[in-house]
Amino acid sequence: MSEWTEVAKTADVPEEGTFPVQFAGQPVCLYKLGGEVYATHDICTHGNANLSEGFIVDGHIECPFHQGMFDIRTGVASAAPCTVAVRTYPVKVEGGVVWLKPA
Repeated sequence: MSEWTEVAKTADVPEEGTFPVQFAGQPVCLYKLGGEVYATHDICTHGNANLSEGFIVDGHIECPFHQGMFDIRTGVASAAPCTVAVRTYPVKVEGGVVWLKPA
């Protein structure tokens, strides 16, 4: 799969909030920060929790299980106990639609 796939409407993704979707058979979490949409895998690399149920703090998503954090823009683990980055996906927004492409 190398083509862009529509996954949501931009209006579905709350500013400073999360919106879970399915993409290529995987759970993905969409975020909107400063009007820009970002996407990461929805499962924490440490505790197998849904990041879409977590909290956004200064551009990072806090895992709801153990309070580890990931940078939403890069996926980099930014707070213990998380040490492994979460996968990110290329995002484009056109005509009010969010599109994802495999990395």
